[in-house]
Amino acid sequence: MSNSKLVAGVDSSTQSVKVVIRDANTGALIRQGRGTHTDGTEINPSIWKDALDGAIKEAGGLDDVAAISIAGQQHGMVALDSDGNVIRDALLWNDTRSAQAAKDLNHELGGDAETARKVGSVLVASFTASKLRWMADSEPENAKKVAAVALPHDWLSWQLQGGKDFSKLFTDASDASGTGYFDPSTSHYRDDILKLALRHDADYVLPRIIKAGEFGGTTTSGVPIAGGAGDNAGAALGIQAEPGDVIVSLGTSGTAFAVSKTPTHDSSGQVAGFADASGQFLPLVCTLNAARILDAATRILGISHDEVGELALSADAGAHGLSLLPYFEGERTPNRPNAKGVFSGMNLANSNRADIARAMIEGMLCGLVDAVDALEKLGVGVQRILLIGGAAKNPGVAPIASALFGREVLIPPAGEYVADGAAKQAAWALLGGTSAPRWDLGSVASVKEKATPHVVDQYRVLRDQTENW
Repeated sequence: MSNSKLVAGVDSSTQSVKVVIRDANTGALIRQGRGTHTDGTEINPSIWKDALDGAIKEAGGLDDVAAISIAGQQHGMVALDSDGNVIRDALLWNDTRSAQAAKDLNHELGGDAETARKVGSVLVASFTASKLRWMADSEPENAKKVAAVALPHDWLSWQLQGGKDFSKLFTDASDASGTGYFDPSTSHYRDDILKLALRHDADYVLPRIIKAGEFGGTTTSGVPIAGGAGDNAGAALGIQAEPGDVIVSLGTSGTAFAVSKTPTHDSSGQVAGFADASGQFLPLVCTLNAARILDAATRILGISHDEVGELALSADAGAHGLSLLPYFEGERTPNRPNAKGVFSGMNLANSNRADIARAMIEGMLCGLVDAVDALEKLGVGVQRILLIGGAAKNPGVAPIASALFGREVLIPPAGEYVADGAAKQAAWALLGGTSAPRWDLGSVASVKEKATPHVVDQYRVLRDQTENW
């Protein structure tokens, strides 16, 4: 390995940070590290930096690394004052207090359809613009202090450069497209929307946009830093998704997204029209509740994650009429920020551990069946479904997913695809070329089960019945 060029990729997610060190040419994993974040929907960004420093140290440091790139959770609001200090704890994507602010902004921008036309997406509580409006209304003194706004991965890339000079703030189109004040179709900020959100006509510093395959700065020790990416865009790059591939990711949130050559503008608000990390587009549907439903199942049933999956497979599809609406932490798609989880159809026959386990996995996945349907309705081609994320490892998830989607499901090898996507960005900028390098992902498993449309129908009845709850 003495002649190899090494790159570092970072995934700074909601719950943890992962660092991978890979060979830029082959993608071979050399070493890795990990750190944890504090739970909650708001957090002091210094915790991210401390975790990143620890993960880099655990990964053997950056002394022999030729380039680094950071991918991270989207939307999180990092508001900075004129001295570069964080004004208040960052509000994360899963903080729903800004739900009304999102509605207000959509109305002020001319309605949902007009908002989607301007920024690719209808605003919901998750978006940075919504959080800034919430701050302007609920914490006006903090809002008046804002001199610059960054996202988690922007702020971390800036910290690696010393975190002093606003001119060194940079991001990429994929992460910027989740702010609500950026137009992915033109790759330009909408400063007018930012000012509208903050209710103030000041000039604000926003991270400059770095194109795919370019460096944005260097660490204090001289390591070049590539543009970075939003987490889902990083995963798409890491898994080498092509147009026609739909990736269903089961992490803290559930997402279904596809690489597209054309931008999308969904006035219904179901599909967010994001940019990807390669210069194309990433139509995406996000649910707030995914892997955490399995966590809840382990607590309810008092068994391990694998045992939940095995127990679910022992039950019949549809859990003998038992359905779960998995909106434990509110929901983003559909937009029900104040919703809660609901079990329905429970009787004496299905009041057993196997049916409960089955209903919980089916409930988690049915929202993502709706997500893939929403992509198809916008004209996104679905040729393959790739299942990734922590919950995809559960033995019950892939077979049940295949039955619910009614098609073959592909399961790539378990990996840190967001961090890998960031590493690819670093390798792309380091090696040059018109596209990211392609690495060997290893063998891809395939699962094909008999379709169970009645389960999806059962779920949708419950979804629609509870619309106004």
